[in-house]
Amino acid sequence: MSWITLLLTLILGVCSATLASPPPAPPDAASAASTSEAPARRKAPFHVLYSNDTTNVVTCISPFHHKGEKFNPEMLRASVDESIDAGSDAQLLQPGTGWVPWWNSQTYPYPEHIRFMKERFDLAPSDDDFAAYMAAKGDIVGIFVQECRKKGAPAFISLRLNDGHGLEYAQLTPKKFPGFIWHTLSRFYVEHLDWRVGPDPNDWYQHVLDWSIPDVRNRKLDFIREIAKQYDIDGFELDFMRHCSFFKVAETTTEQRREIMTNFLRDVRRILDNTAPAGKRRWLCVRIPEHLAPHDAMGIDVGSMAGVGVDMFNLSGYYFLQQQSDMAKIRAMAPNTAIYLEMCHTTKPGPIVGTGGYDNFTFRRTTPAQYYTAAHLAYARGLDGVSLFNFAYYREHGAKEAGPFNEPPFEVIKHLNDPAWLAKQPQHYILAHVWDDPPTPRQIARTYTAGSSYRYDLDMAPPEEGWKKGGRLRIQCETNLGDSKWEATLNGVPLKETNDRSEPYSPPYPALLGTPEQHRAWVVPPQALKNGVNSAVVKMDSGESPAKLVFLDYILD
Repeated sequence: MSWITLLLTLILGVCSATLASPPPAPPDAASAASTSEAPARRKAPFHVLYSNDTTNVVTCISPFHHKGEKFNPEMLRASVDESIDAGSDAQLLQPGTGWVPWWNSQTYPYPEHIRFMKERFDLAPSDDDFAAYMAAKGDIVGIFVQECRKKGAPAFISLRLNDGHGLEYAQLTPKKFPGFIWHTLSRFYVEHLDWRVGPDPNDWYQHVLDWSIPDVRNRKLDFIREIAKQYDIDGFELDFMRHCSFFKVAETTTEQRREIMTNFLRDVRRILDNTAPAGKRRWLCVRIPEHLAPHDAMGIDVGSMAGVGVDMFNLSGYYFLQQQSDMAKIRAMAPNTAIYLEMCHTTKPGPIVGTGGYDNFTFRRTTPAQYYTAAHLAYARGLDGVSLFNFAYYREHGAKEAGPFNEPPFEVIKHLNDPAWLAKQPQHYILAHVWDDPPTPRQIARTYTAGSSYRYDLDMAPPEEGWKKGGRLRIQCETNLGDSKWEATLNGVPLKETNDRSEPYSPPYPALLGTPEQHRAWVVPPQALKNGVNSAVVKMDSGESPAKLVFLDYILD
């Protein structure tokens, strides 16, 4: 065979093989999003994350901080130690609101901040505990990392990306400012008020900065870079929840917002990789809404974020423990990353009781059974663990009328990384009326009049041996229900009303529990329950006054 004949044979063979194989179909958007993640990365090994907002050290009365006592580094060390000793895996420190560095910064050195506060607000560092400490060449991030190293615990820094606390004071000149504006108002923010998302200076979803402006993003990248270079950290969390506003949504597209945020995360991944010690991966975590509805406006695309190097997704209910979420859907979008359900110290806010400040309202405390139930559900839906946020705020803080206060239930932490133990516990599933932040479809609160009915869907996972005894379904309304008549079904099964409207499991926290007159309850037979979404329909048959339903729960053994 001549070389020309051989060449023609090879060409014809390749062409035939190509024509015989149809081209692959292009993936749809959903499958592209869920498969964009690089599969080779090792999963983050943590099961219980503990977030320390730092400010609790001086705003809460605790064994290491007495009322009126000024901040000192030993208080921060003690706050780190108590959570590690209780059994949490990784420590996440939030150094202020992310505007003013509580670390050794070259981007915005603290002496420059002192000069700015004097020029703009005529304030001295003595007006705030943390400011006074930083002015004396303190280093809050350094103290935190040092203590974690001493205790052998992984250290993460959690940076708030667009925190709105205190920014309403930027254009005001009252006779006395609250001391905390020392860590909420920076020269960068005050000199760029025209970059705000919206025109209302008193709305923290409008007075934060617009992330479509490159300089805004670059400011945060500079902060991240200098922390990563200076400190022996194990990971970095980007907190999208403070606060959930980044763009002028009407002036940007979904694609633009996602591209901006995905590229930002790609830059952060590069910084962490370039500054990590040889052979060490620094974990990248993002704290994002646990519901998908707000993601589009915030530029969040879970699959793309995993694809550019996010290792951990911390699914947050904002300020509250919310057992119901889109965690199973998010799990499917990032199958090879670690995903955590965040749990908070409260399940429901109450009325304002104090004057001024941010912590001037009552709140319903989260019970151990509610923590255990949420954690069990998270593991049952394929999550890797849980995280704790604002856990210290069972302690006395803010308005005294918001009490009675307690020490946090640190005893629950040791159980939260034990799925087998959690699967054997009694269960307390809840739906509660919470703030609509970020904007998310809510099942509660709903106002009833005679003849009206509403459906409530709760995802529930059975314990290890299934639901044996059944339990109770309860509703709680804002006001007494008097002689009004109600009925309920579960998954189509009519339920029998019971006069047992009591609180389960000897709750240690009485705030906002309500009276028997505010409740109605029904017996739930075990055969009516199922693994997955359980639908209850509650109807008001008769009654003279409208009734606003603010809490619903299942008490199951």
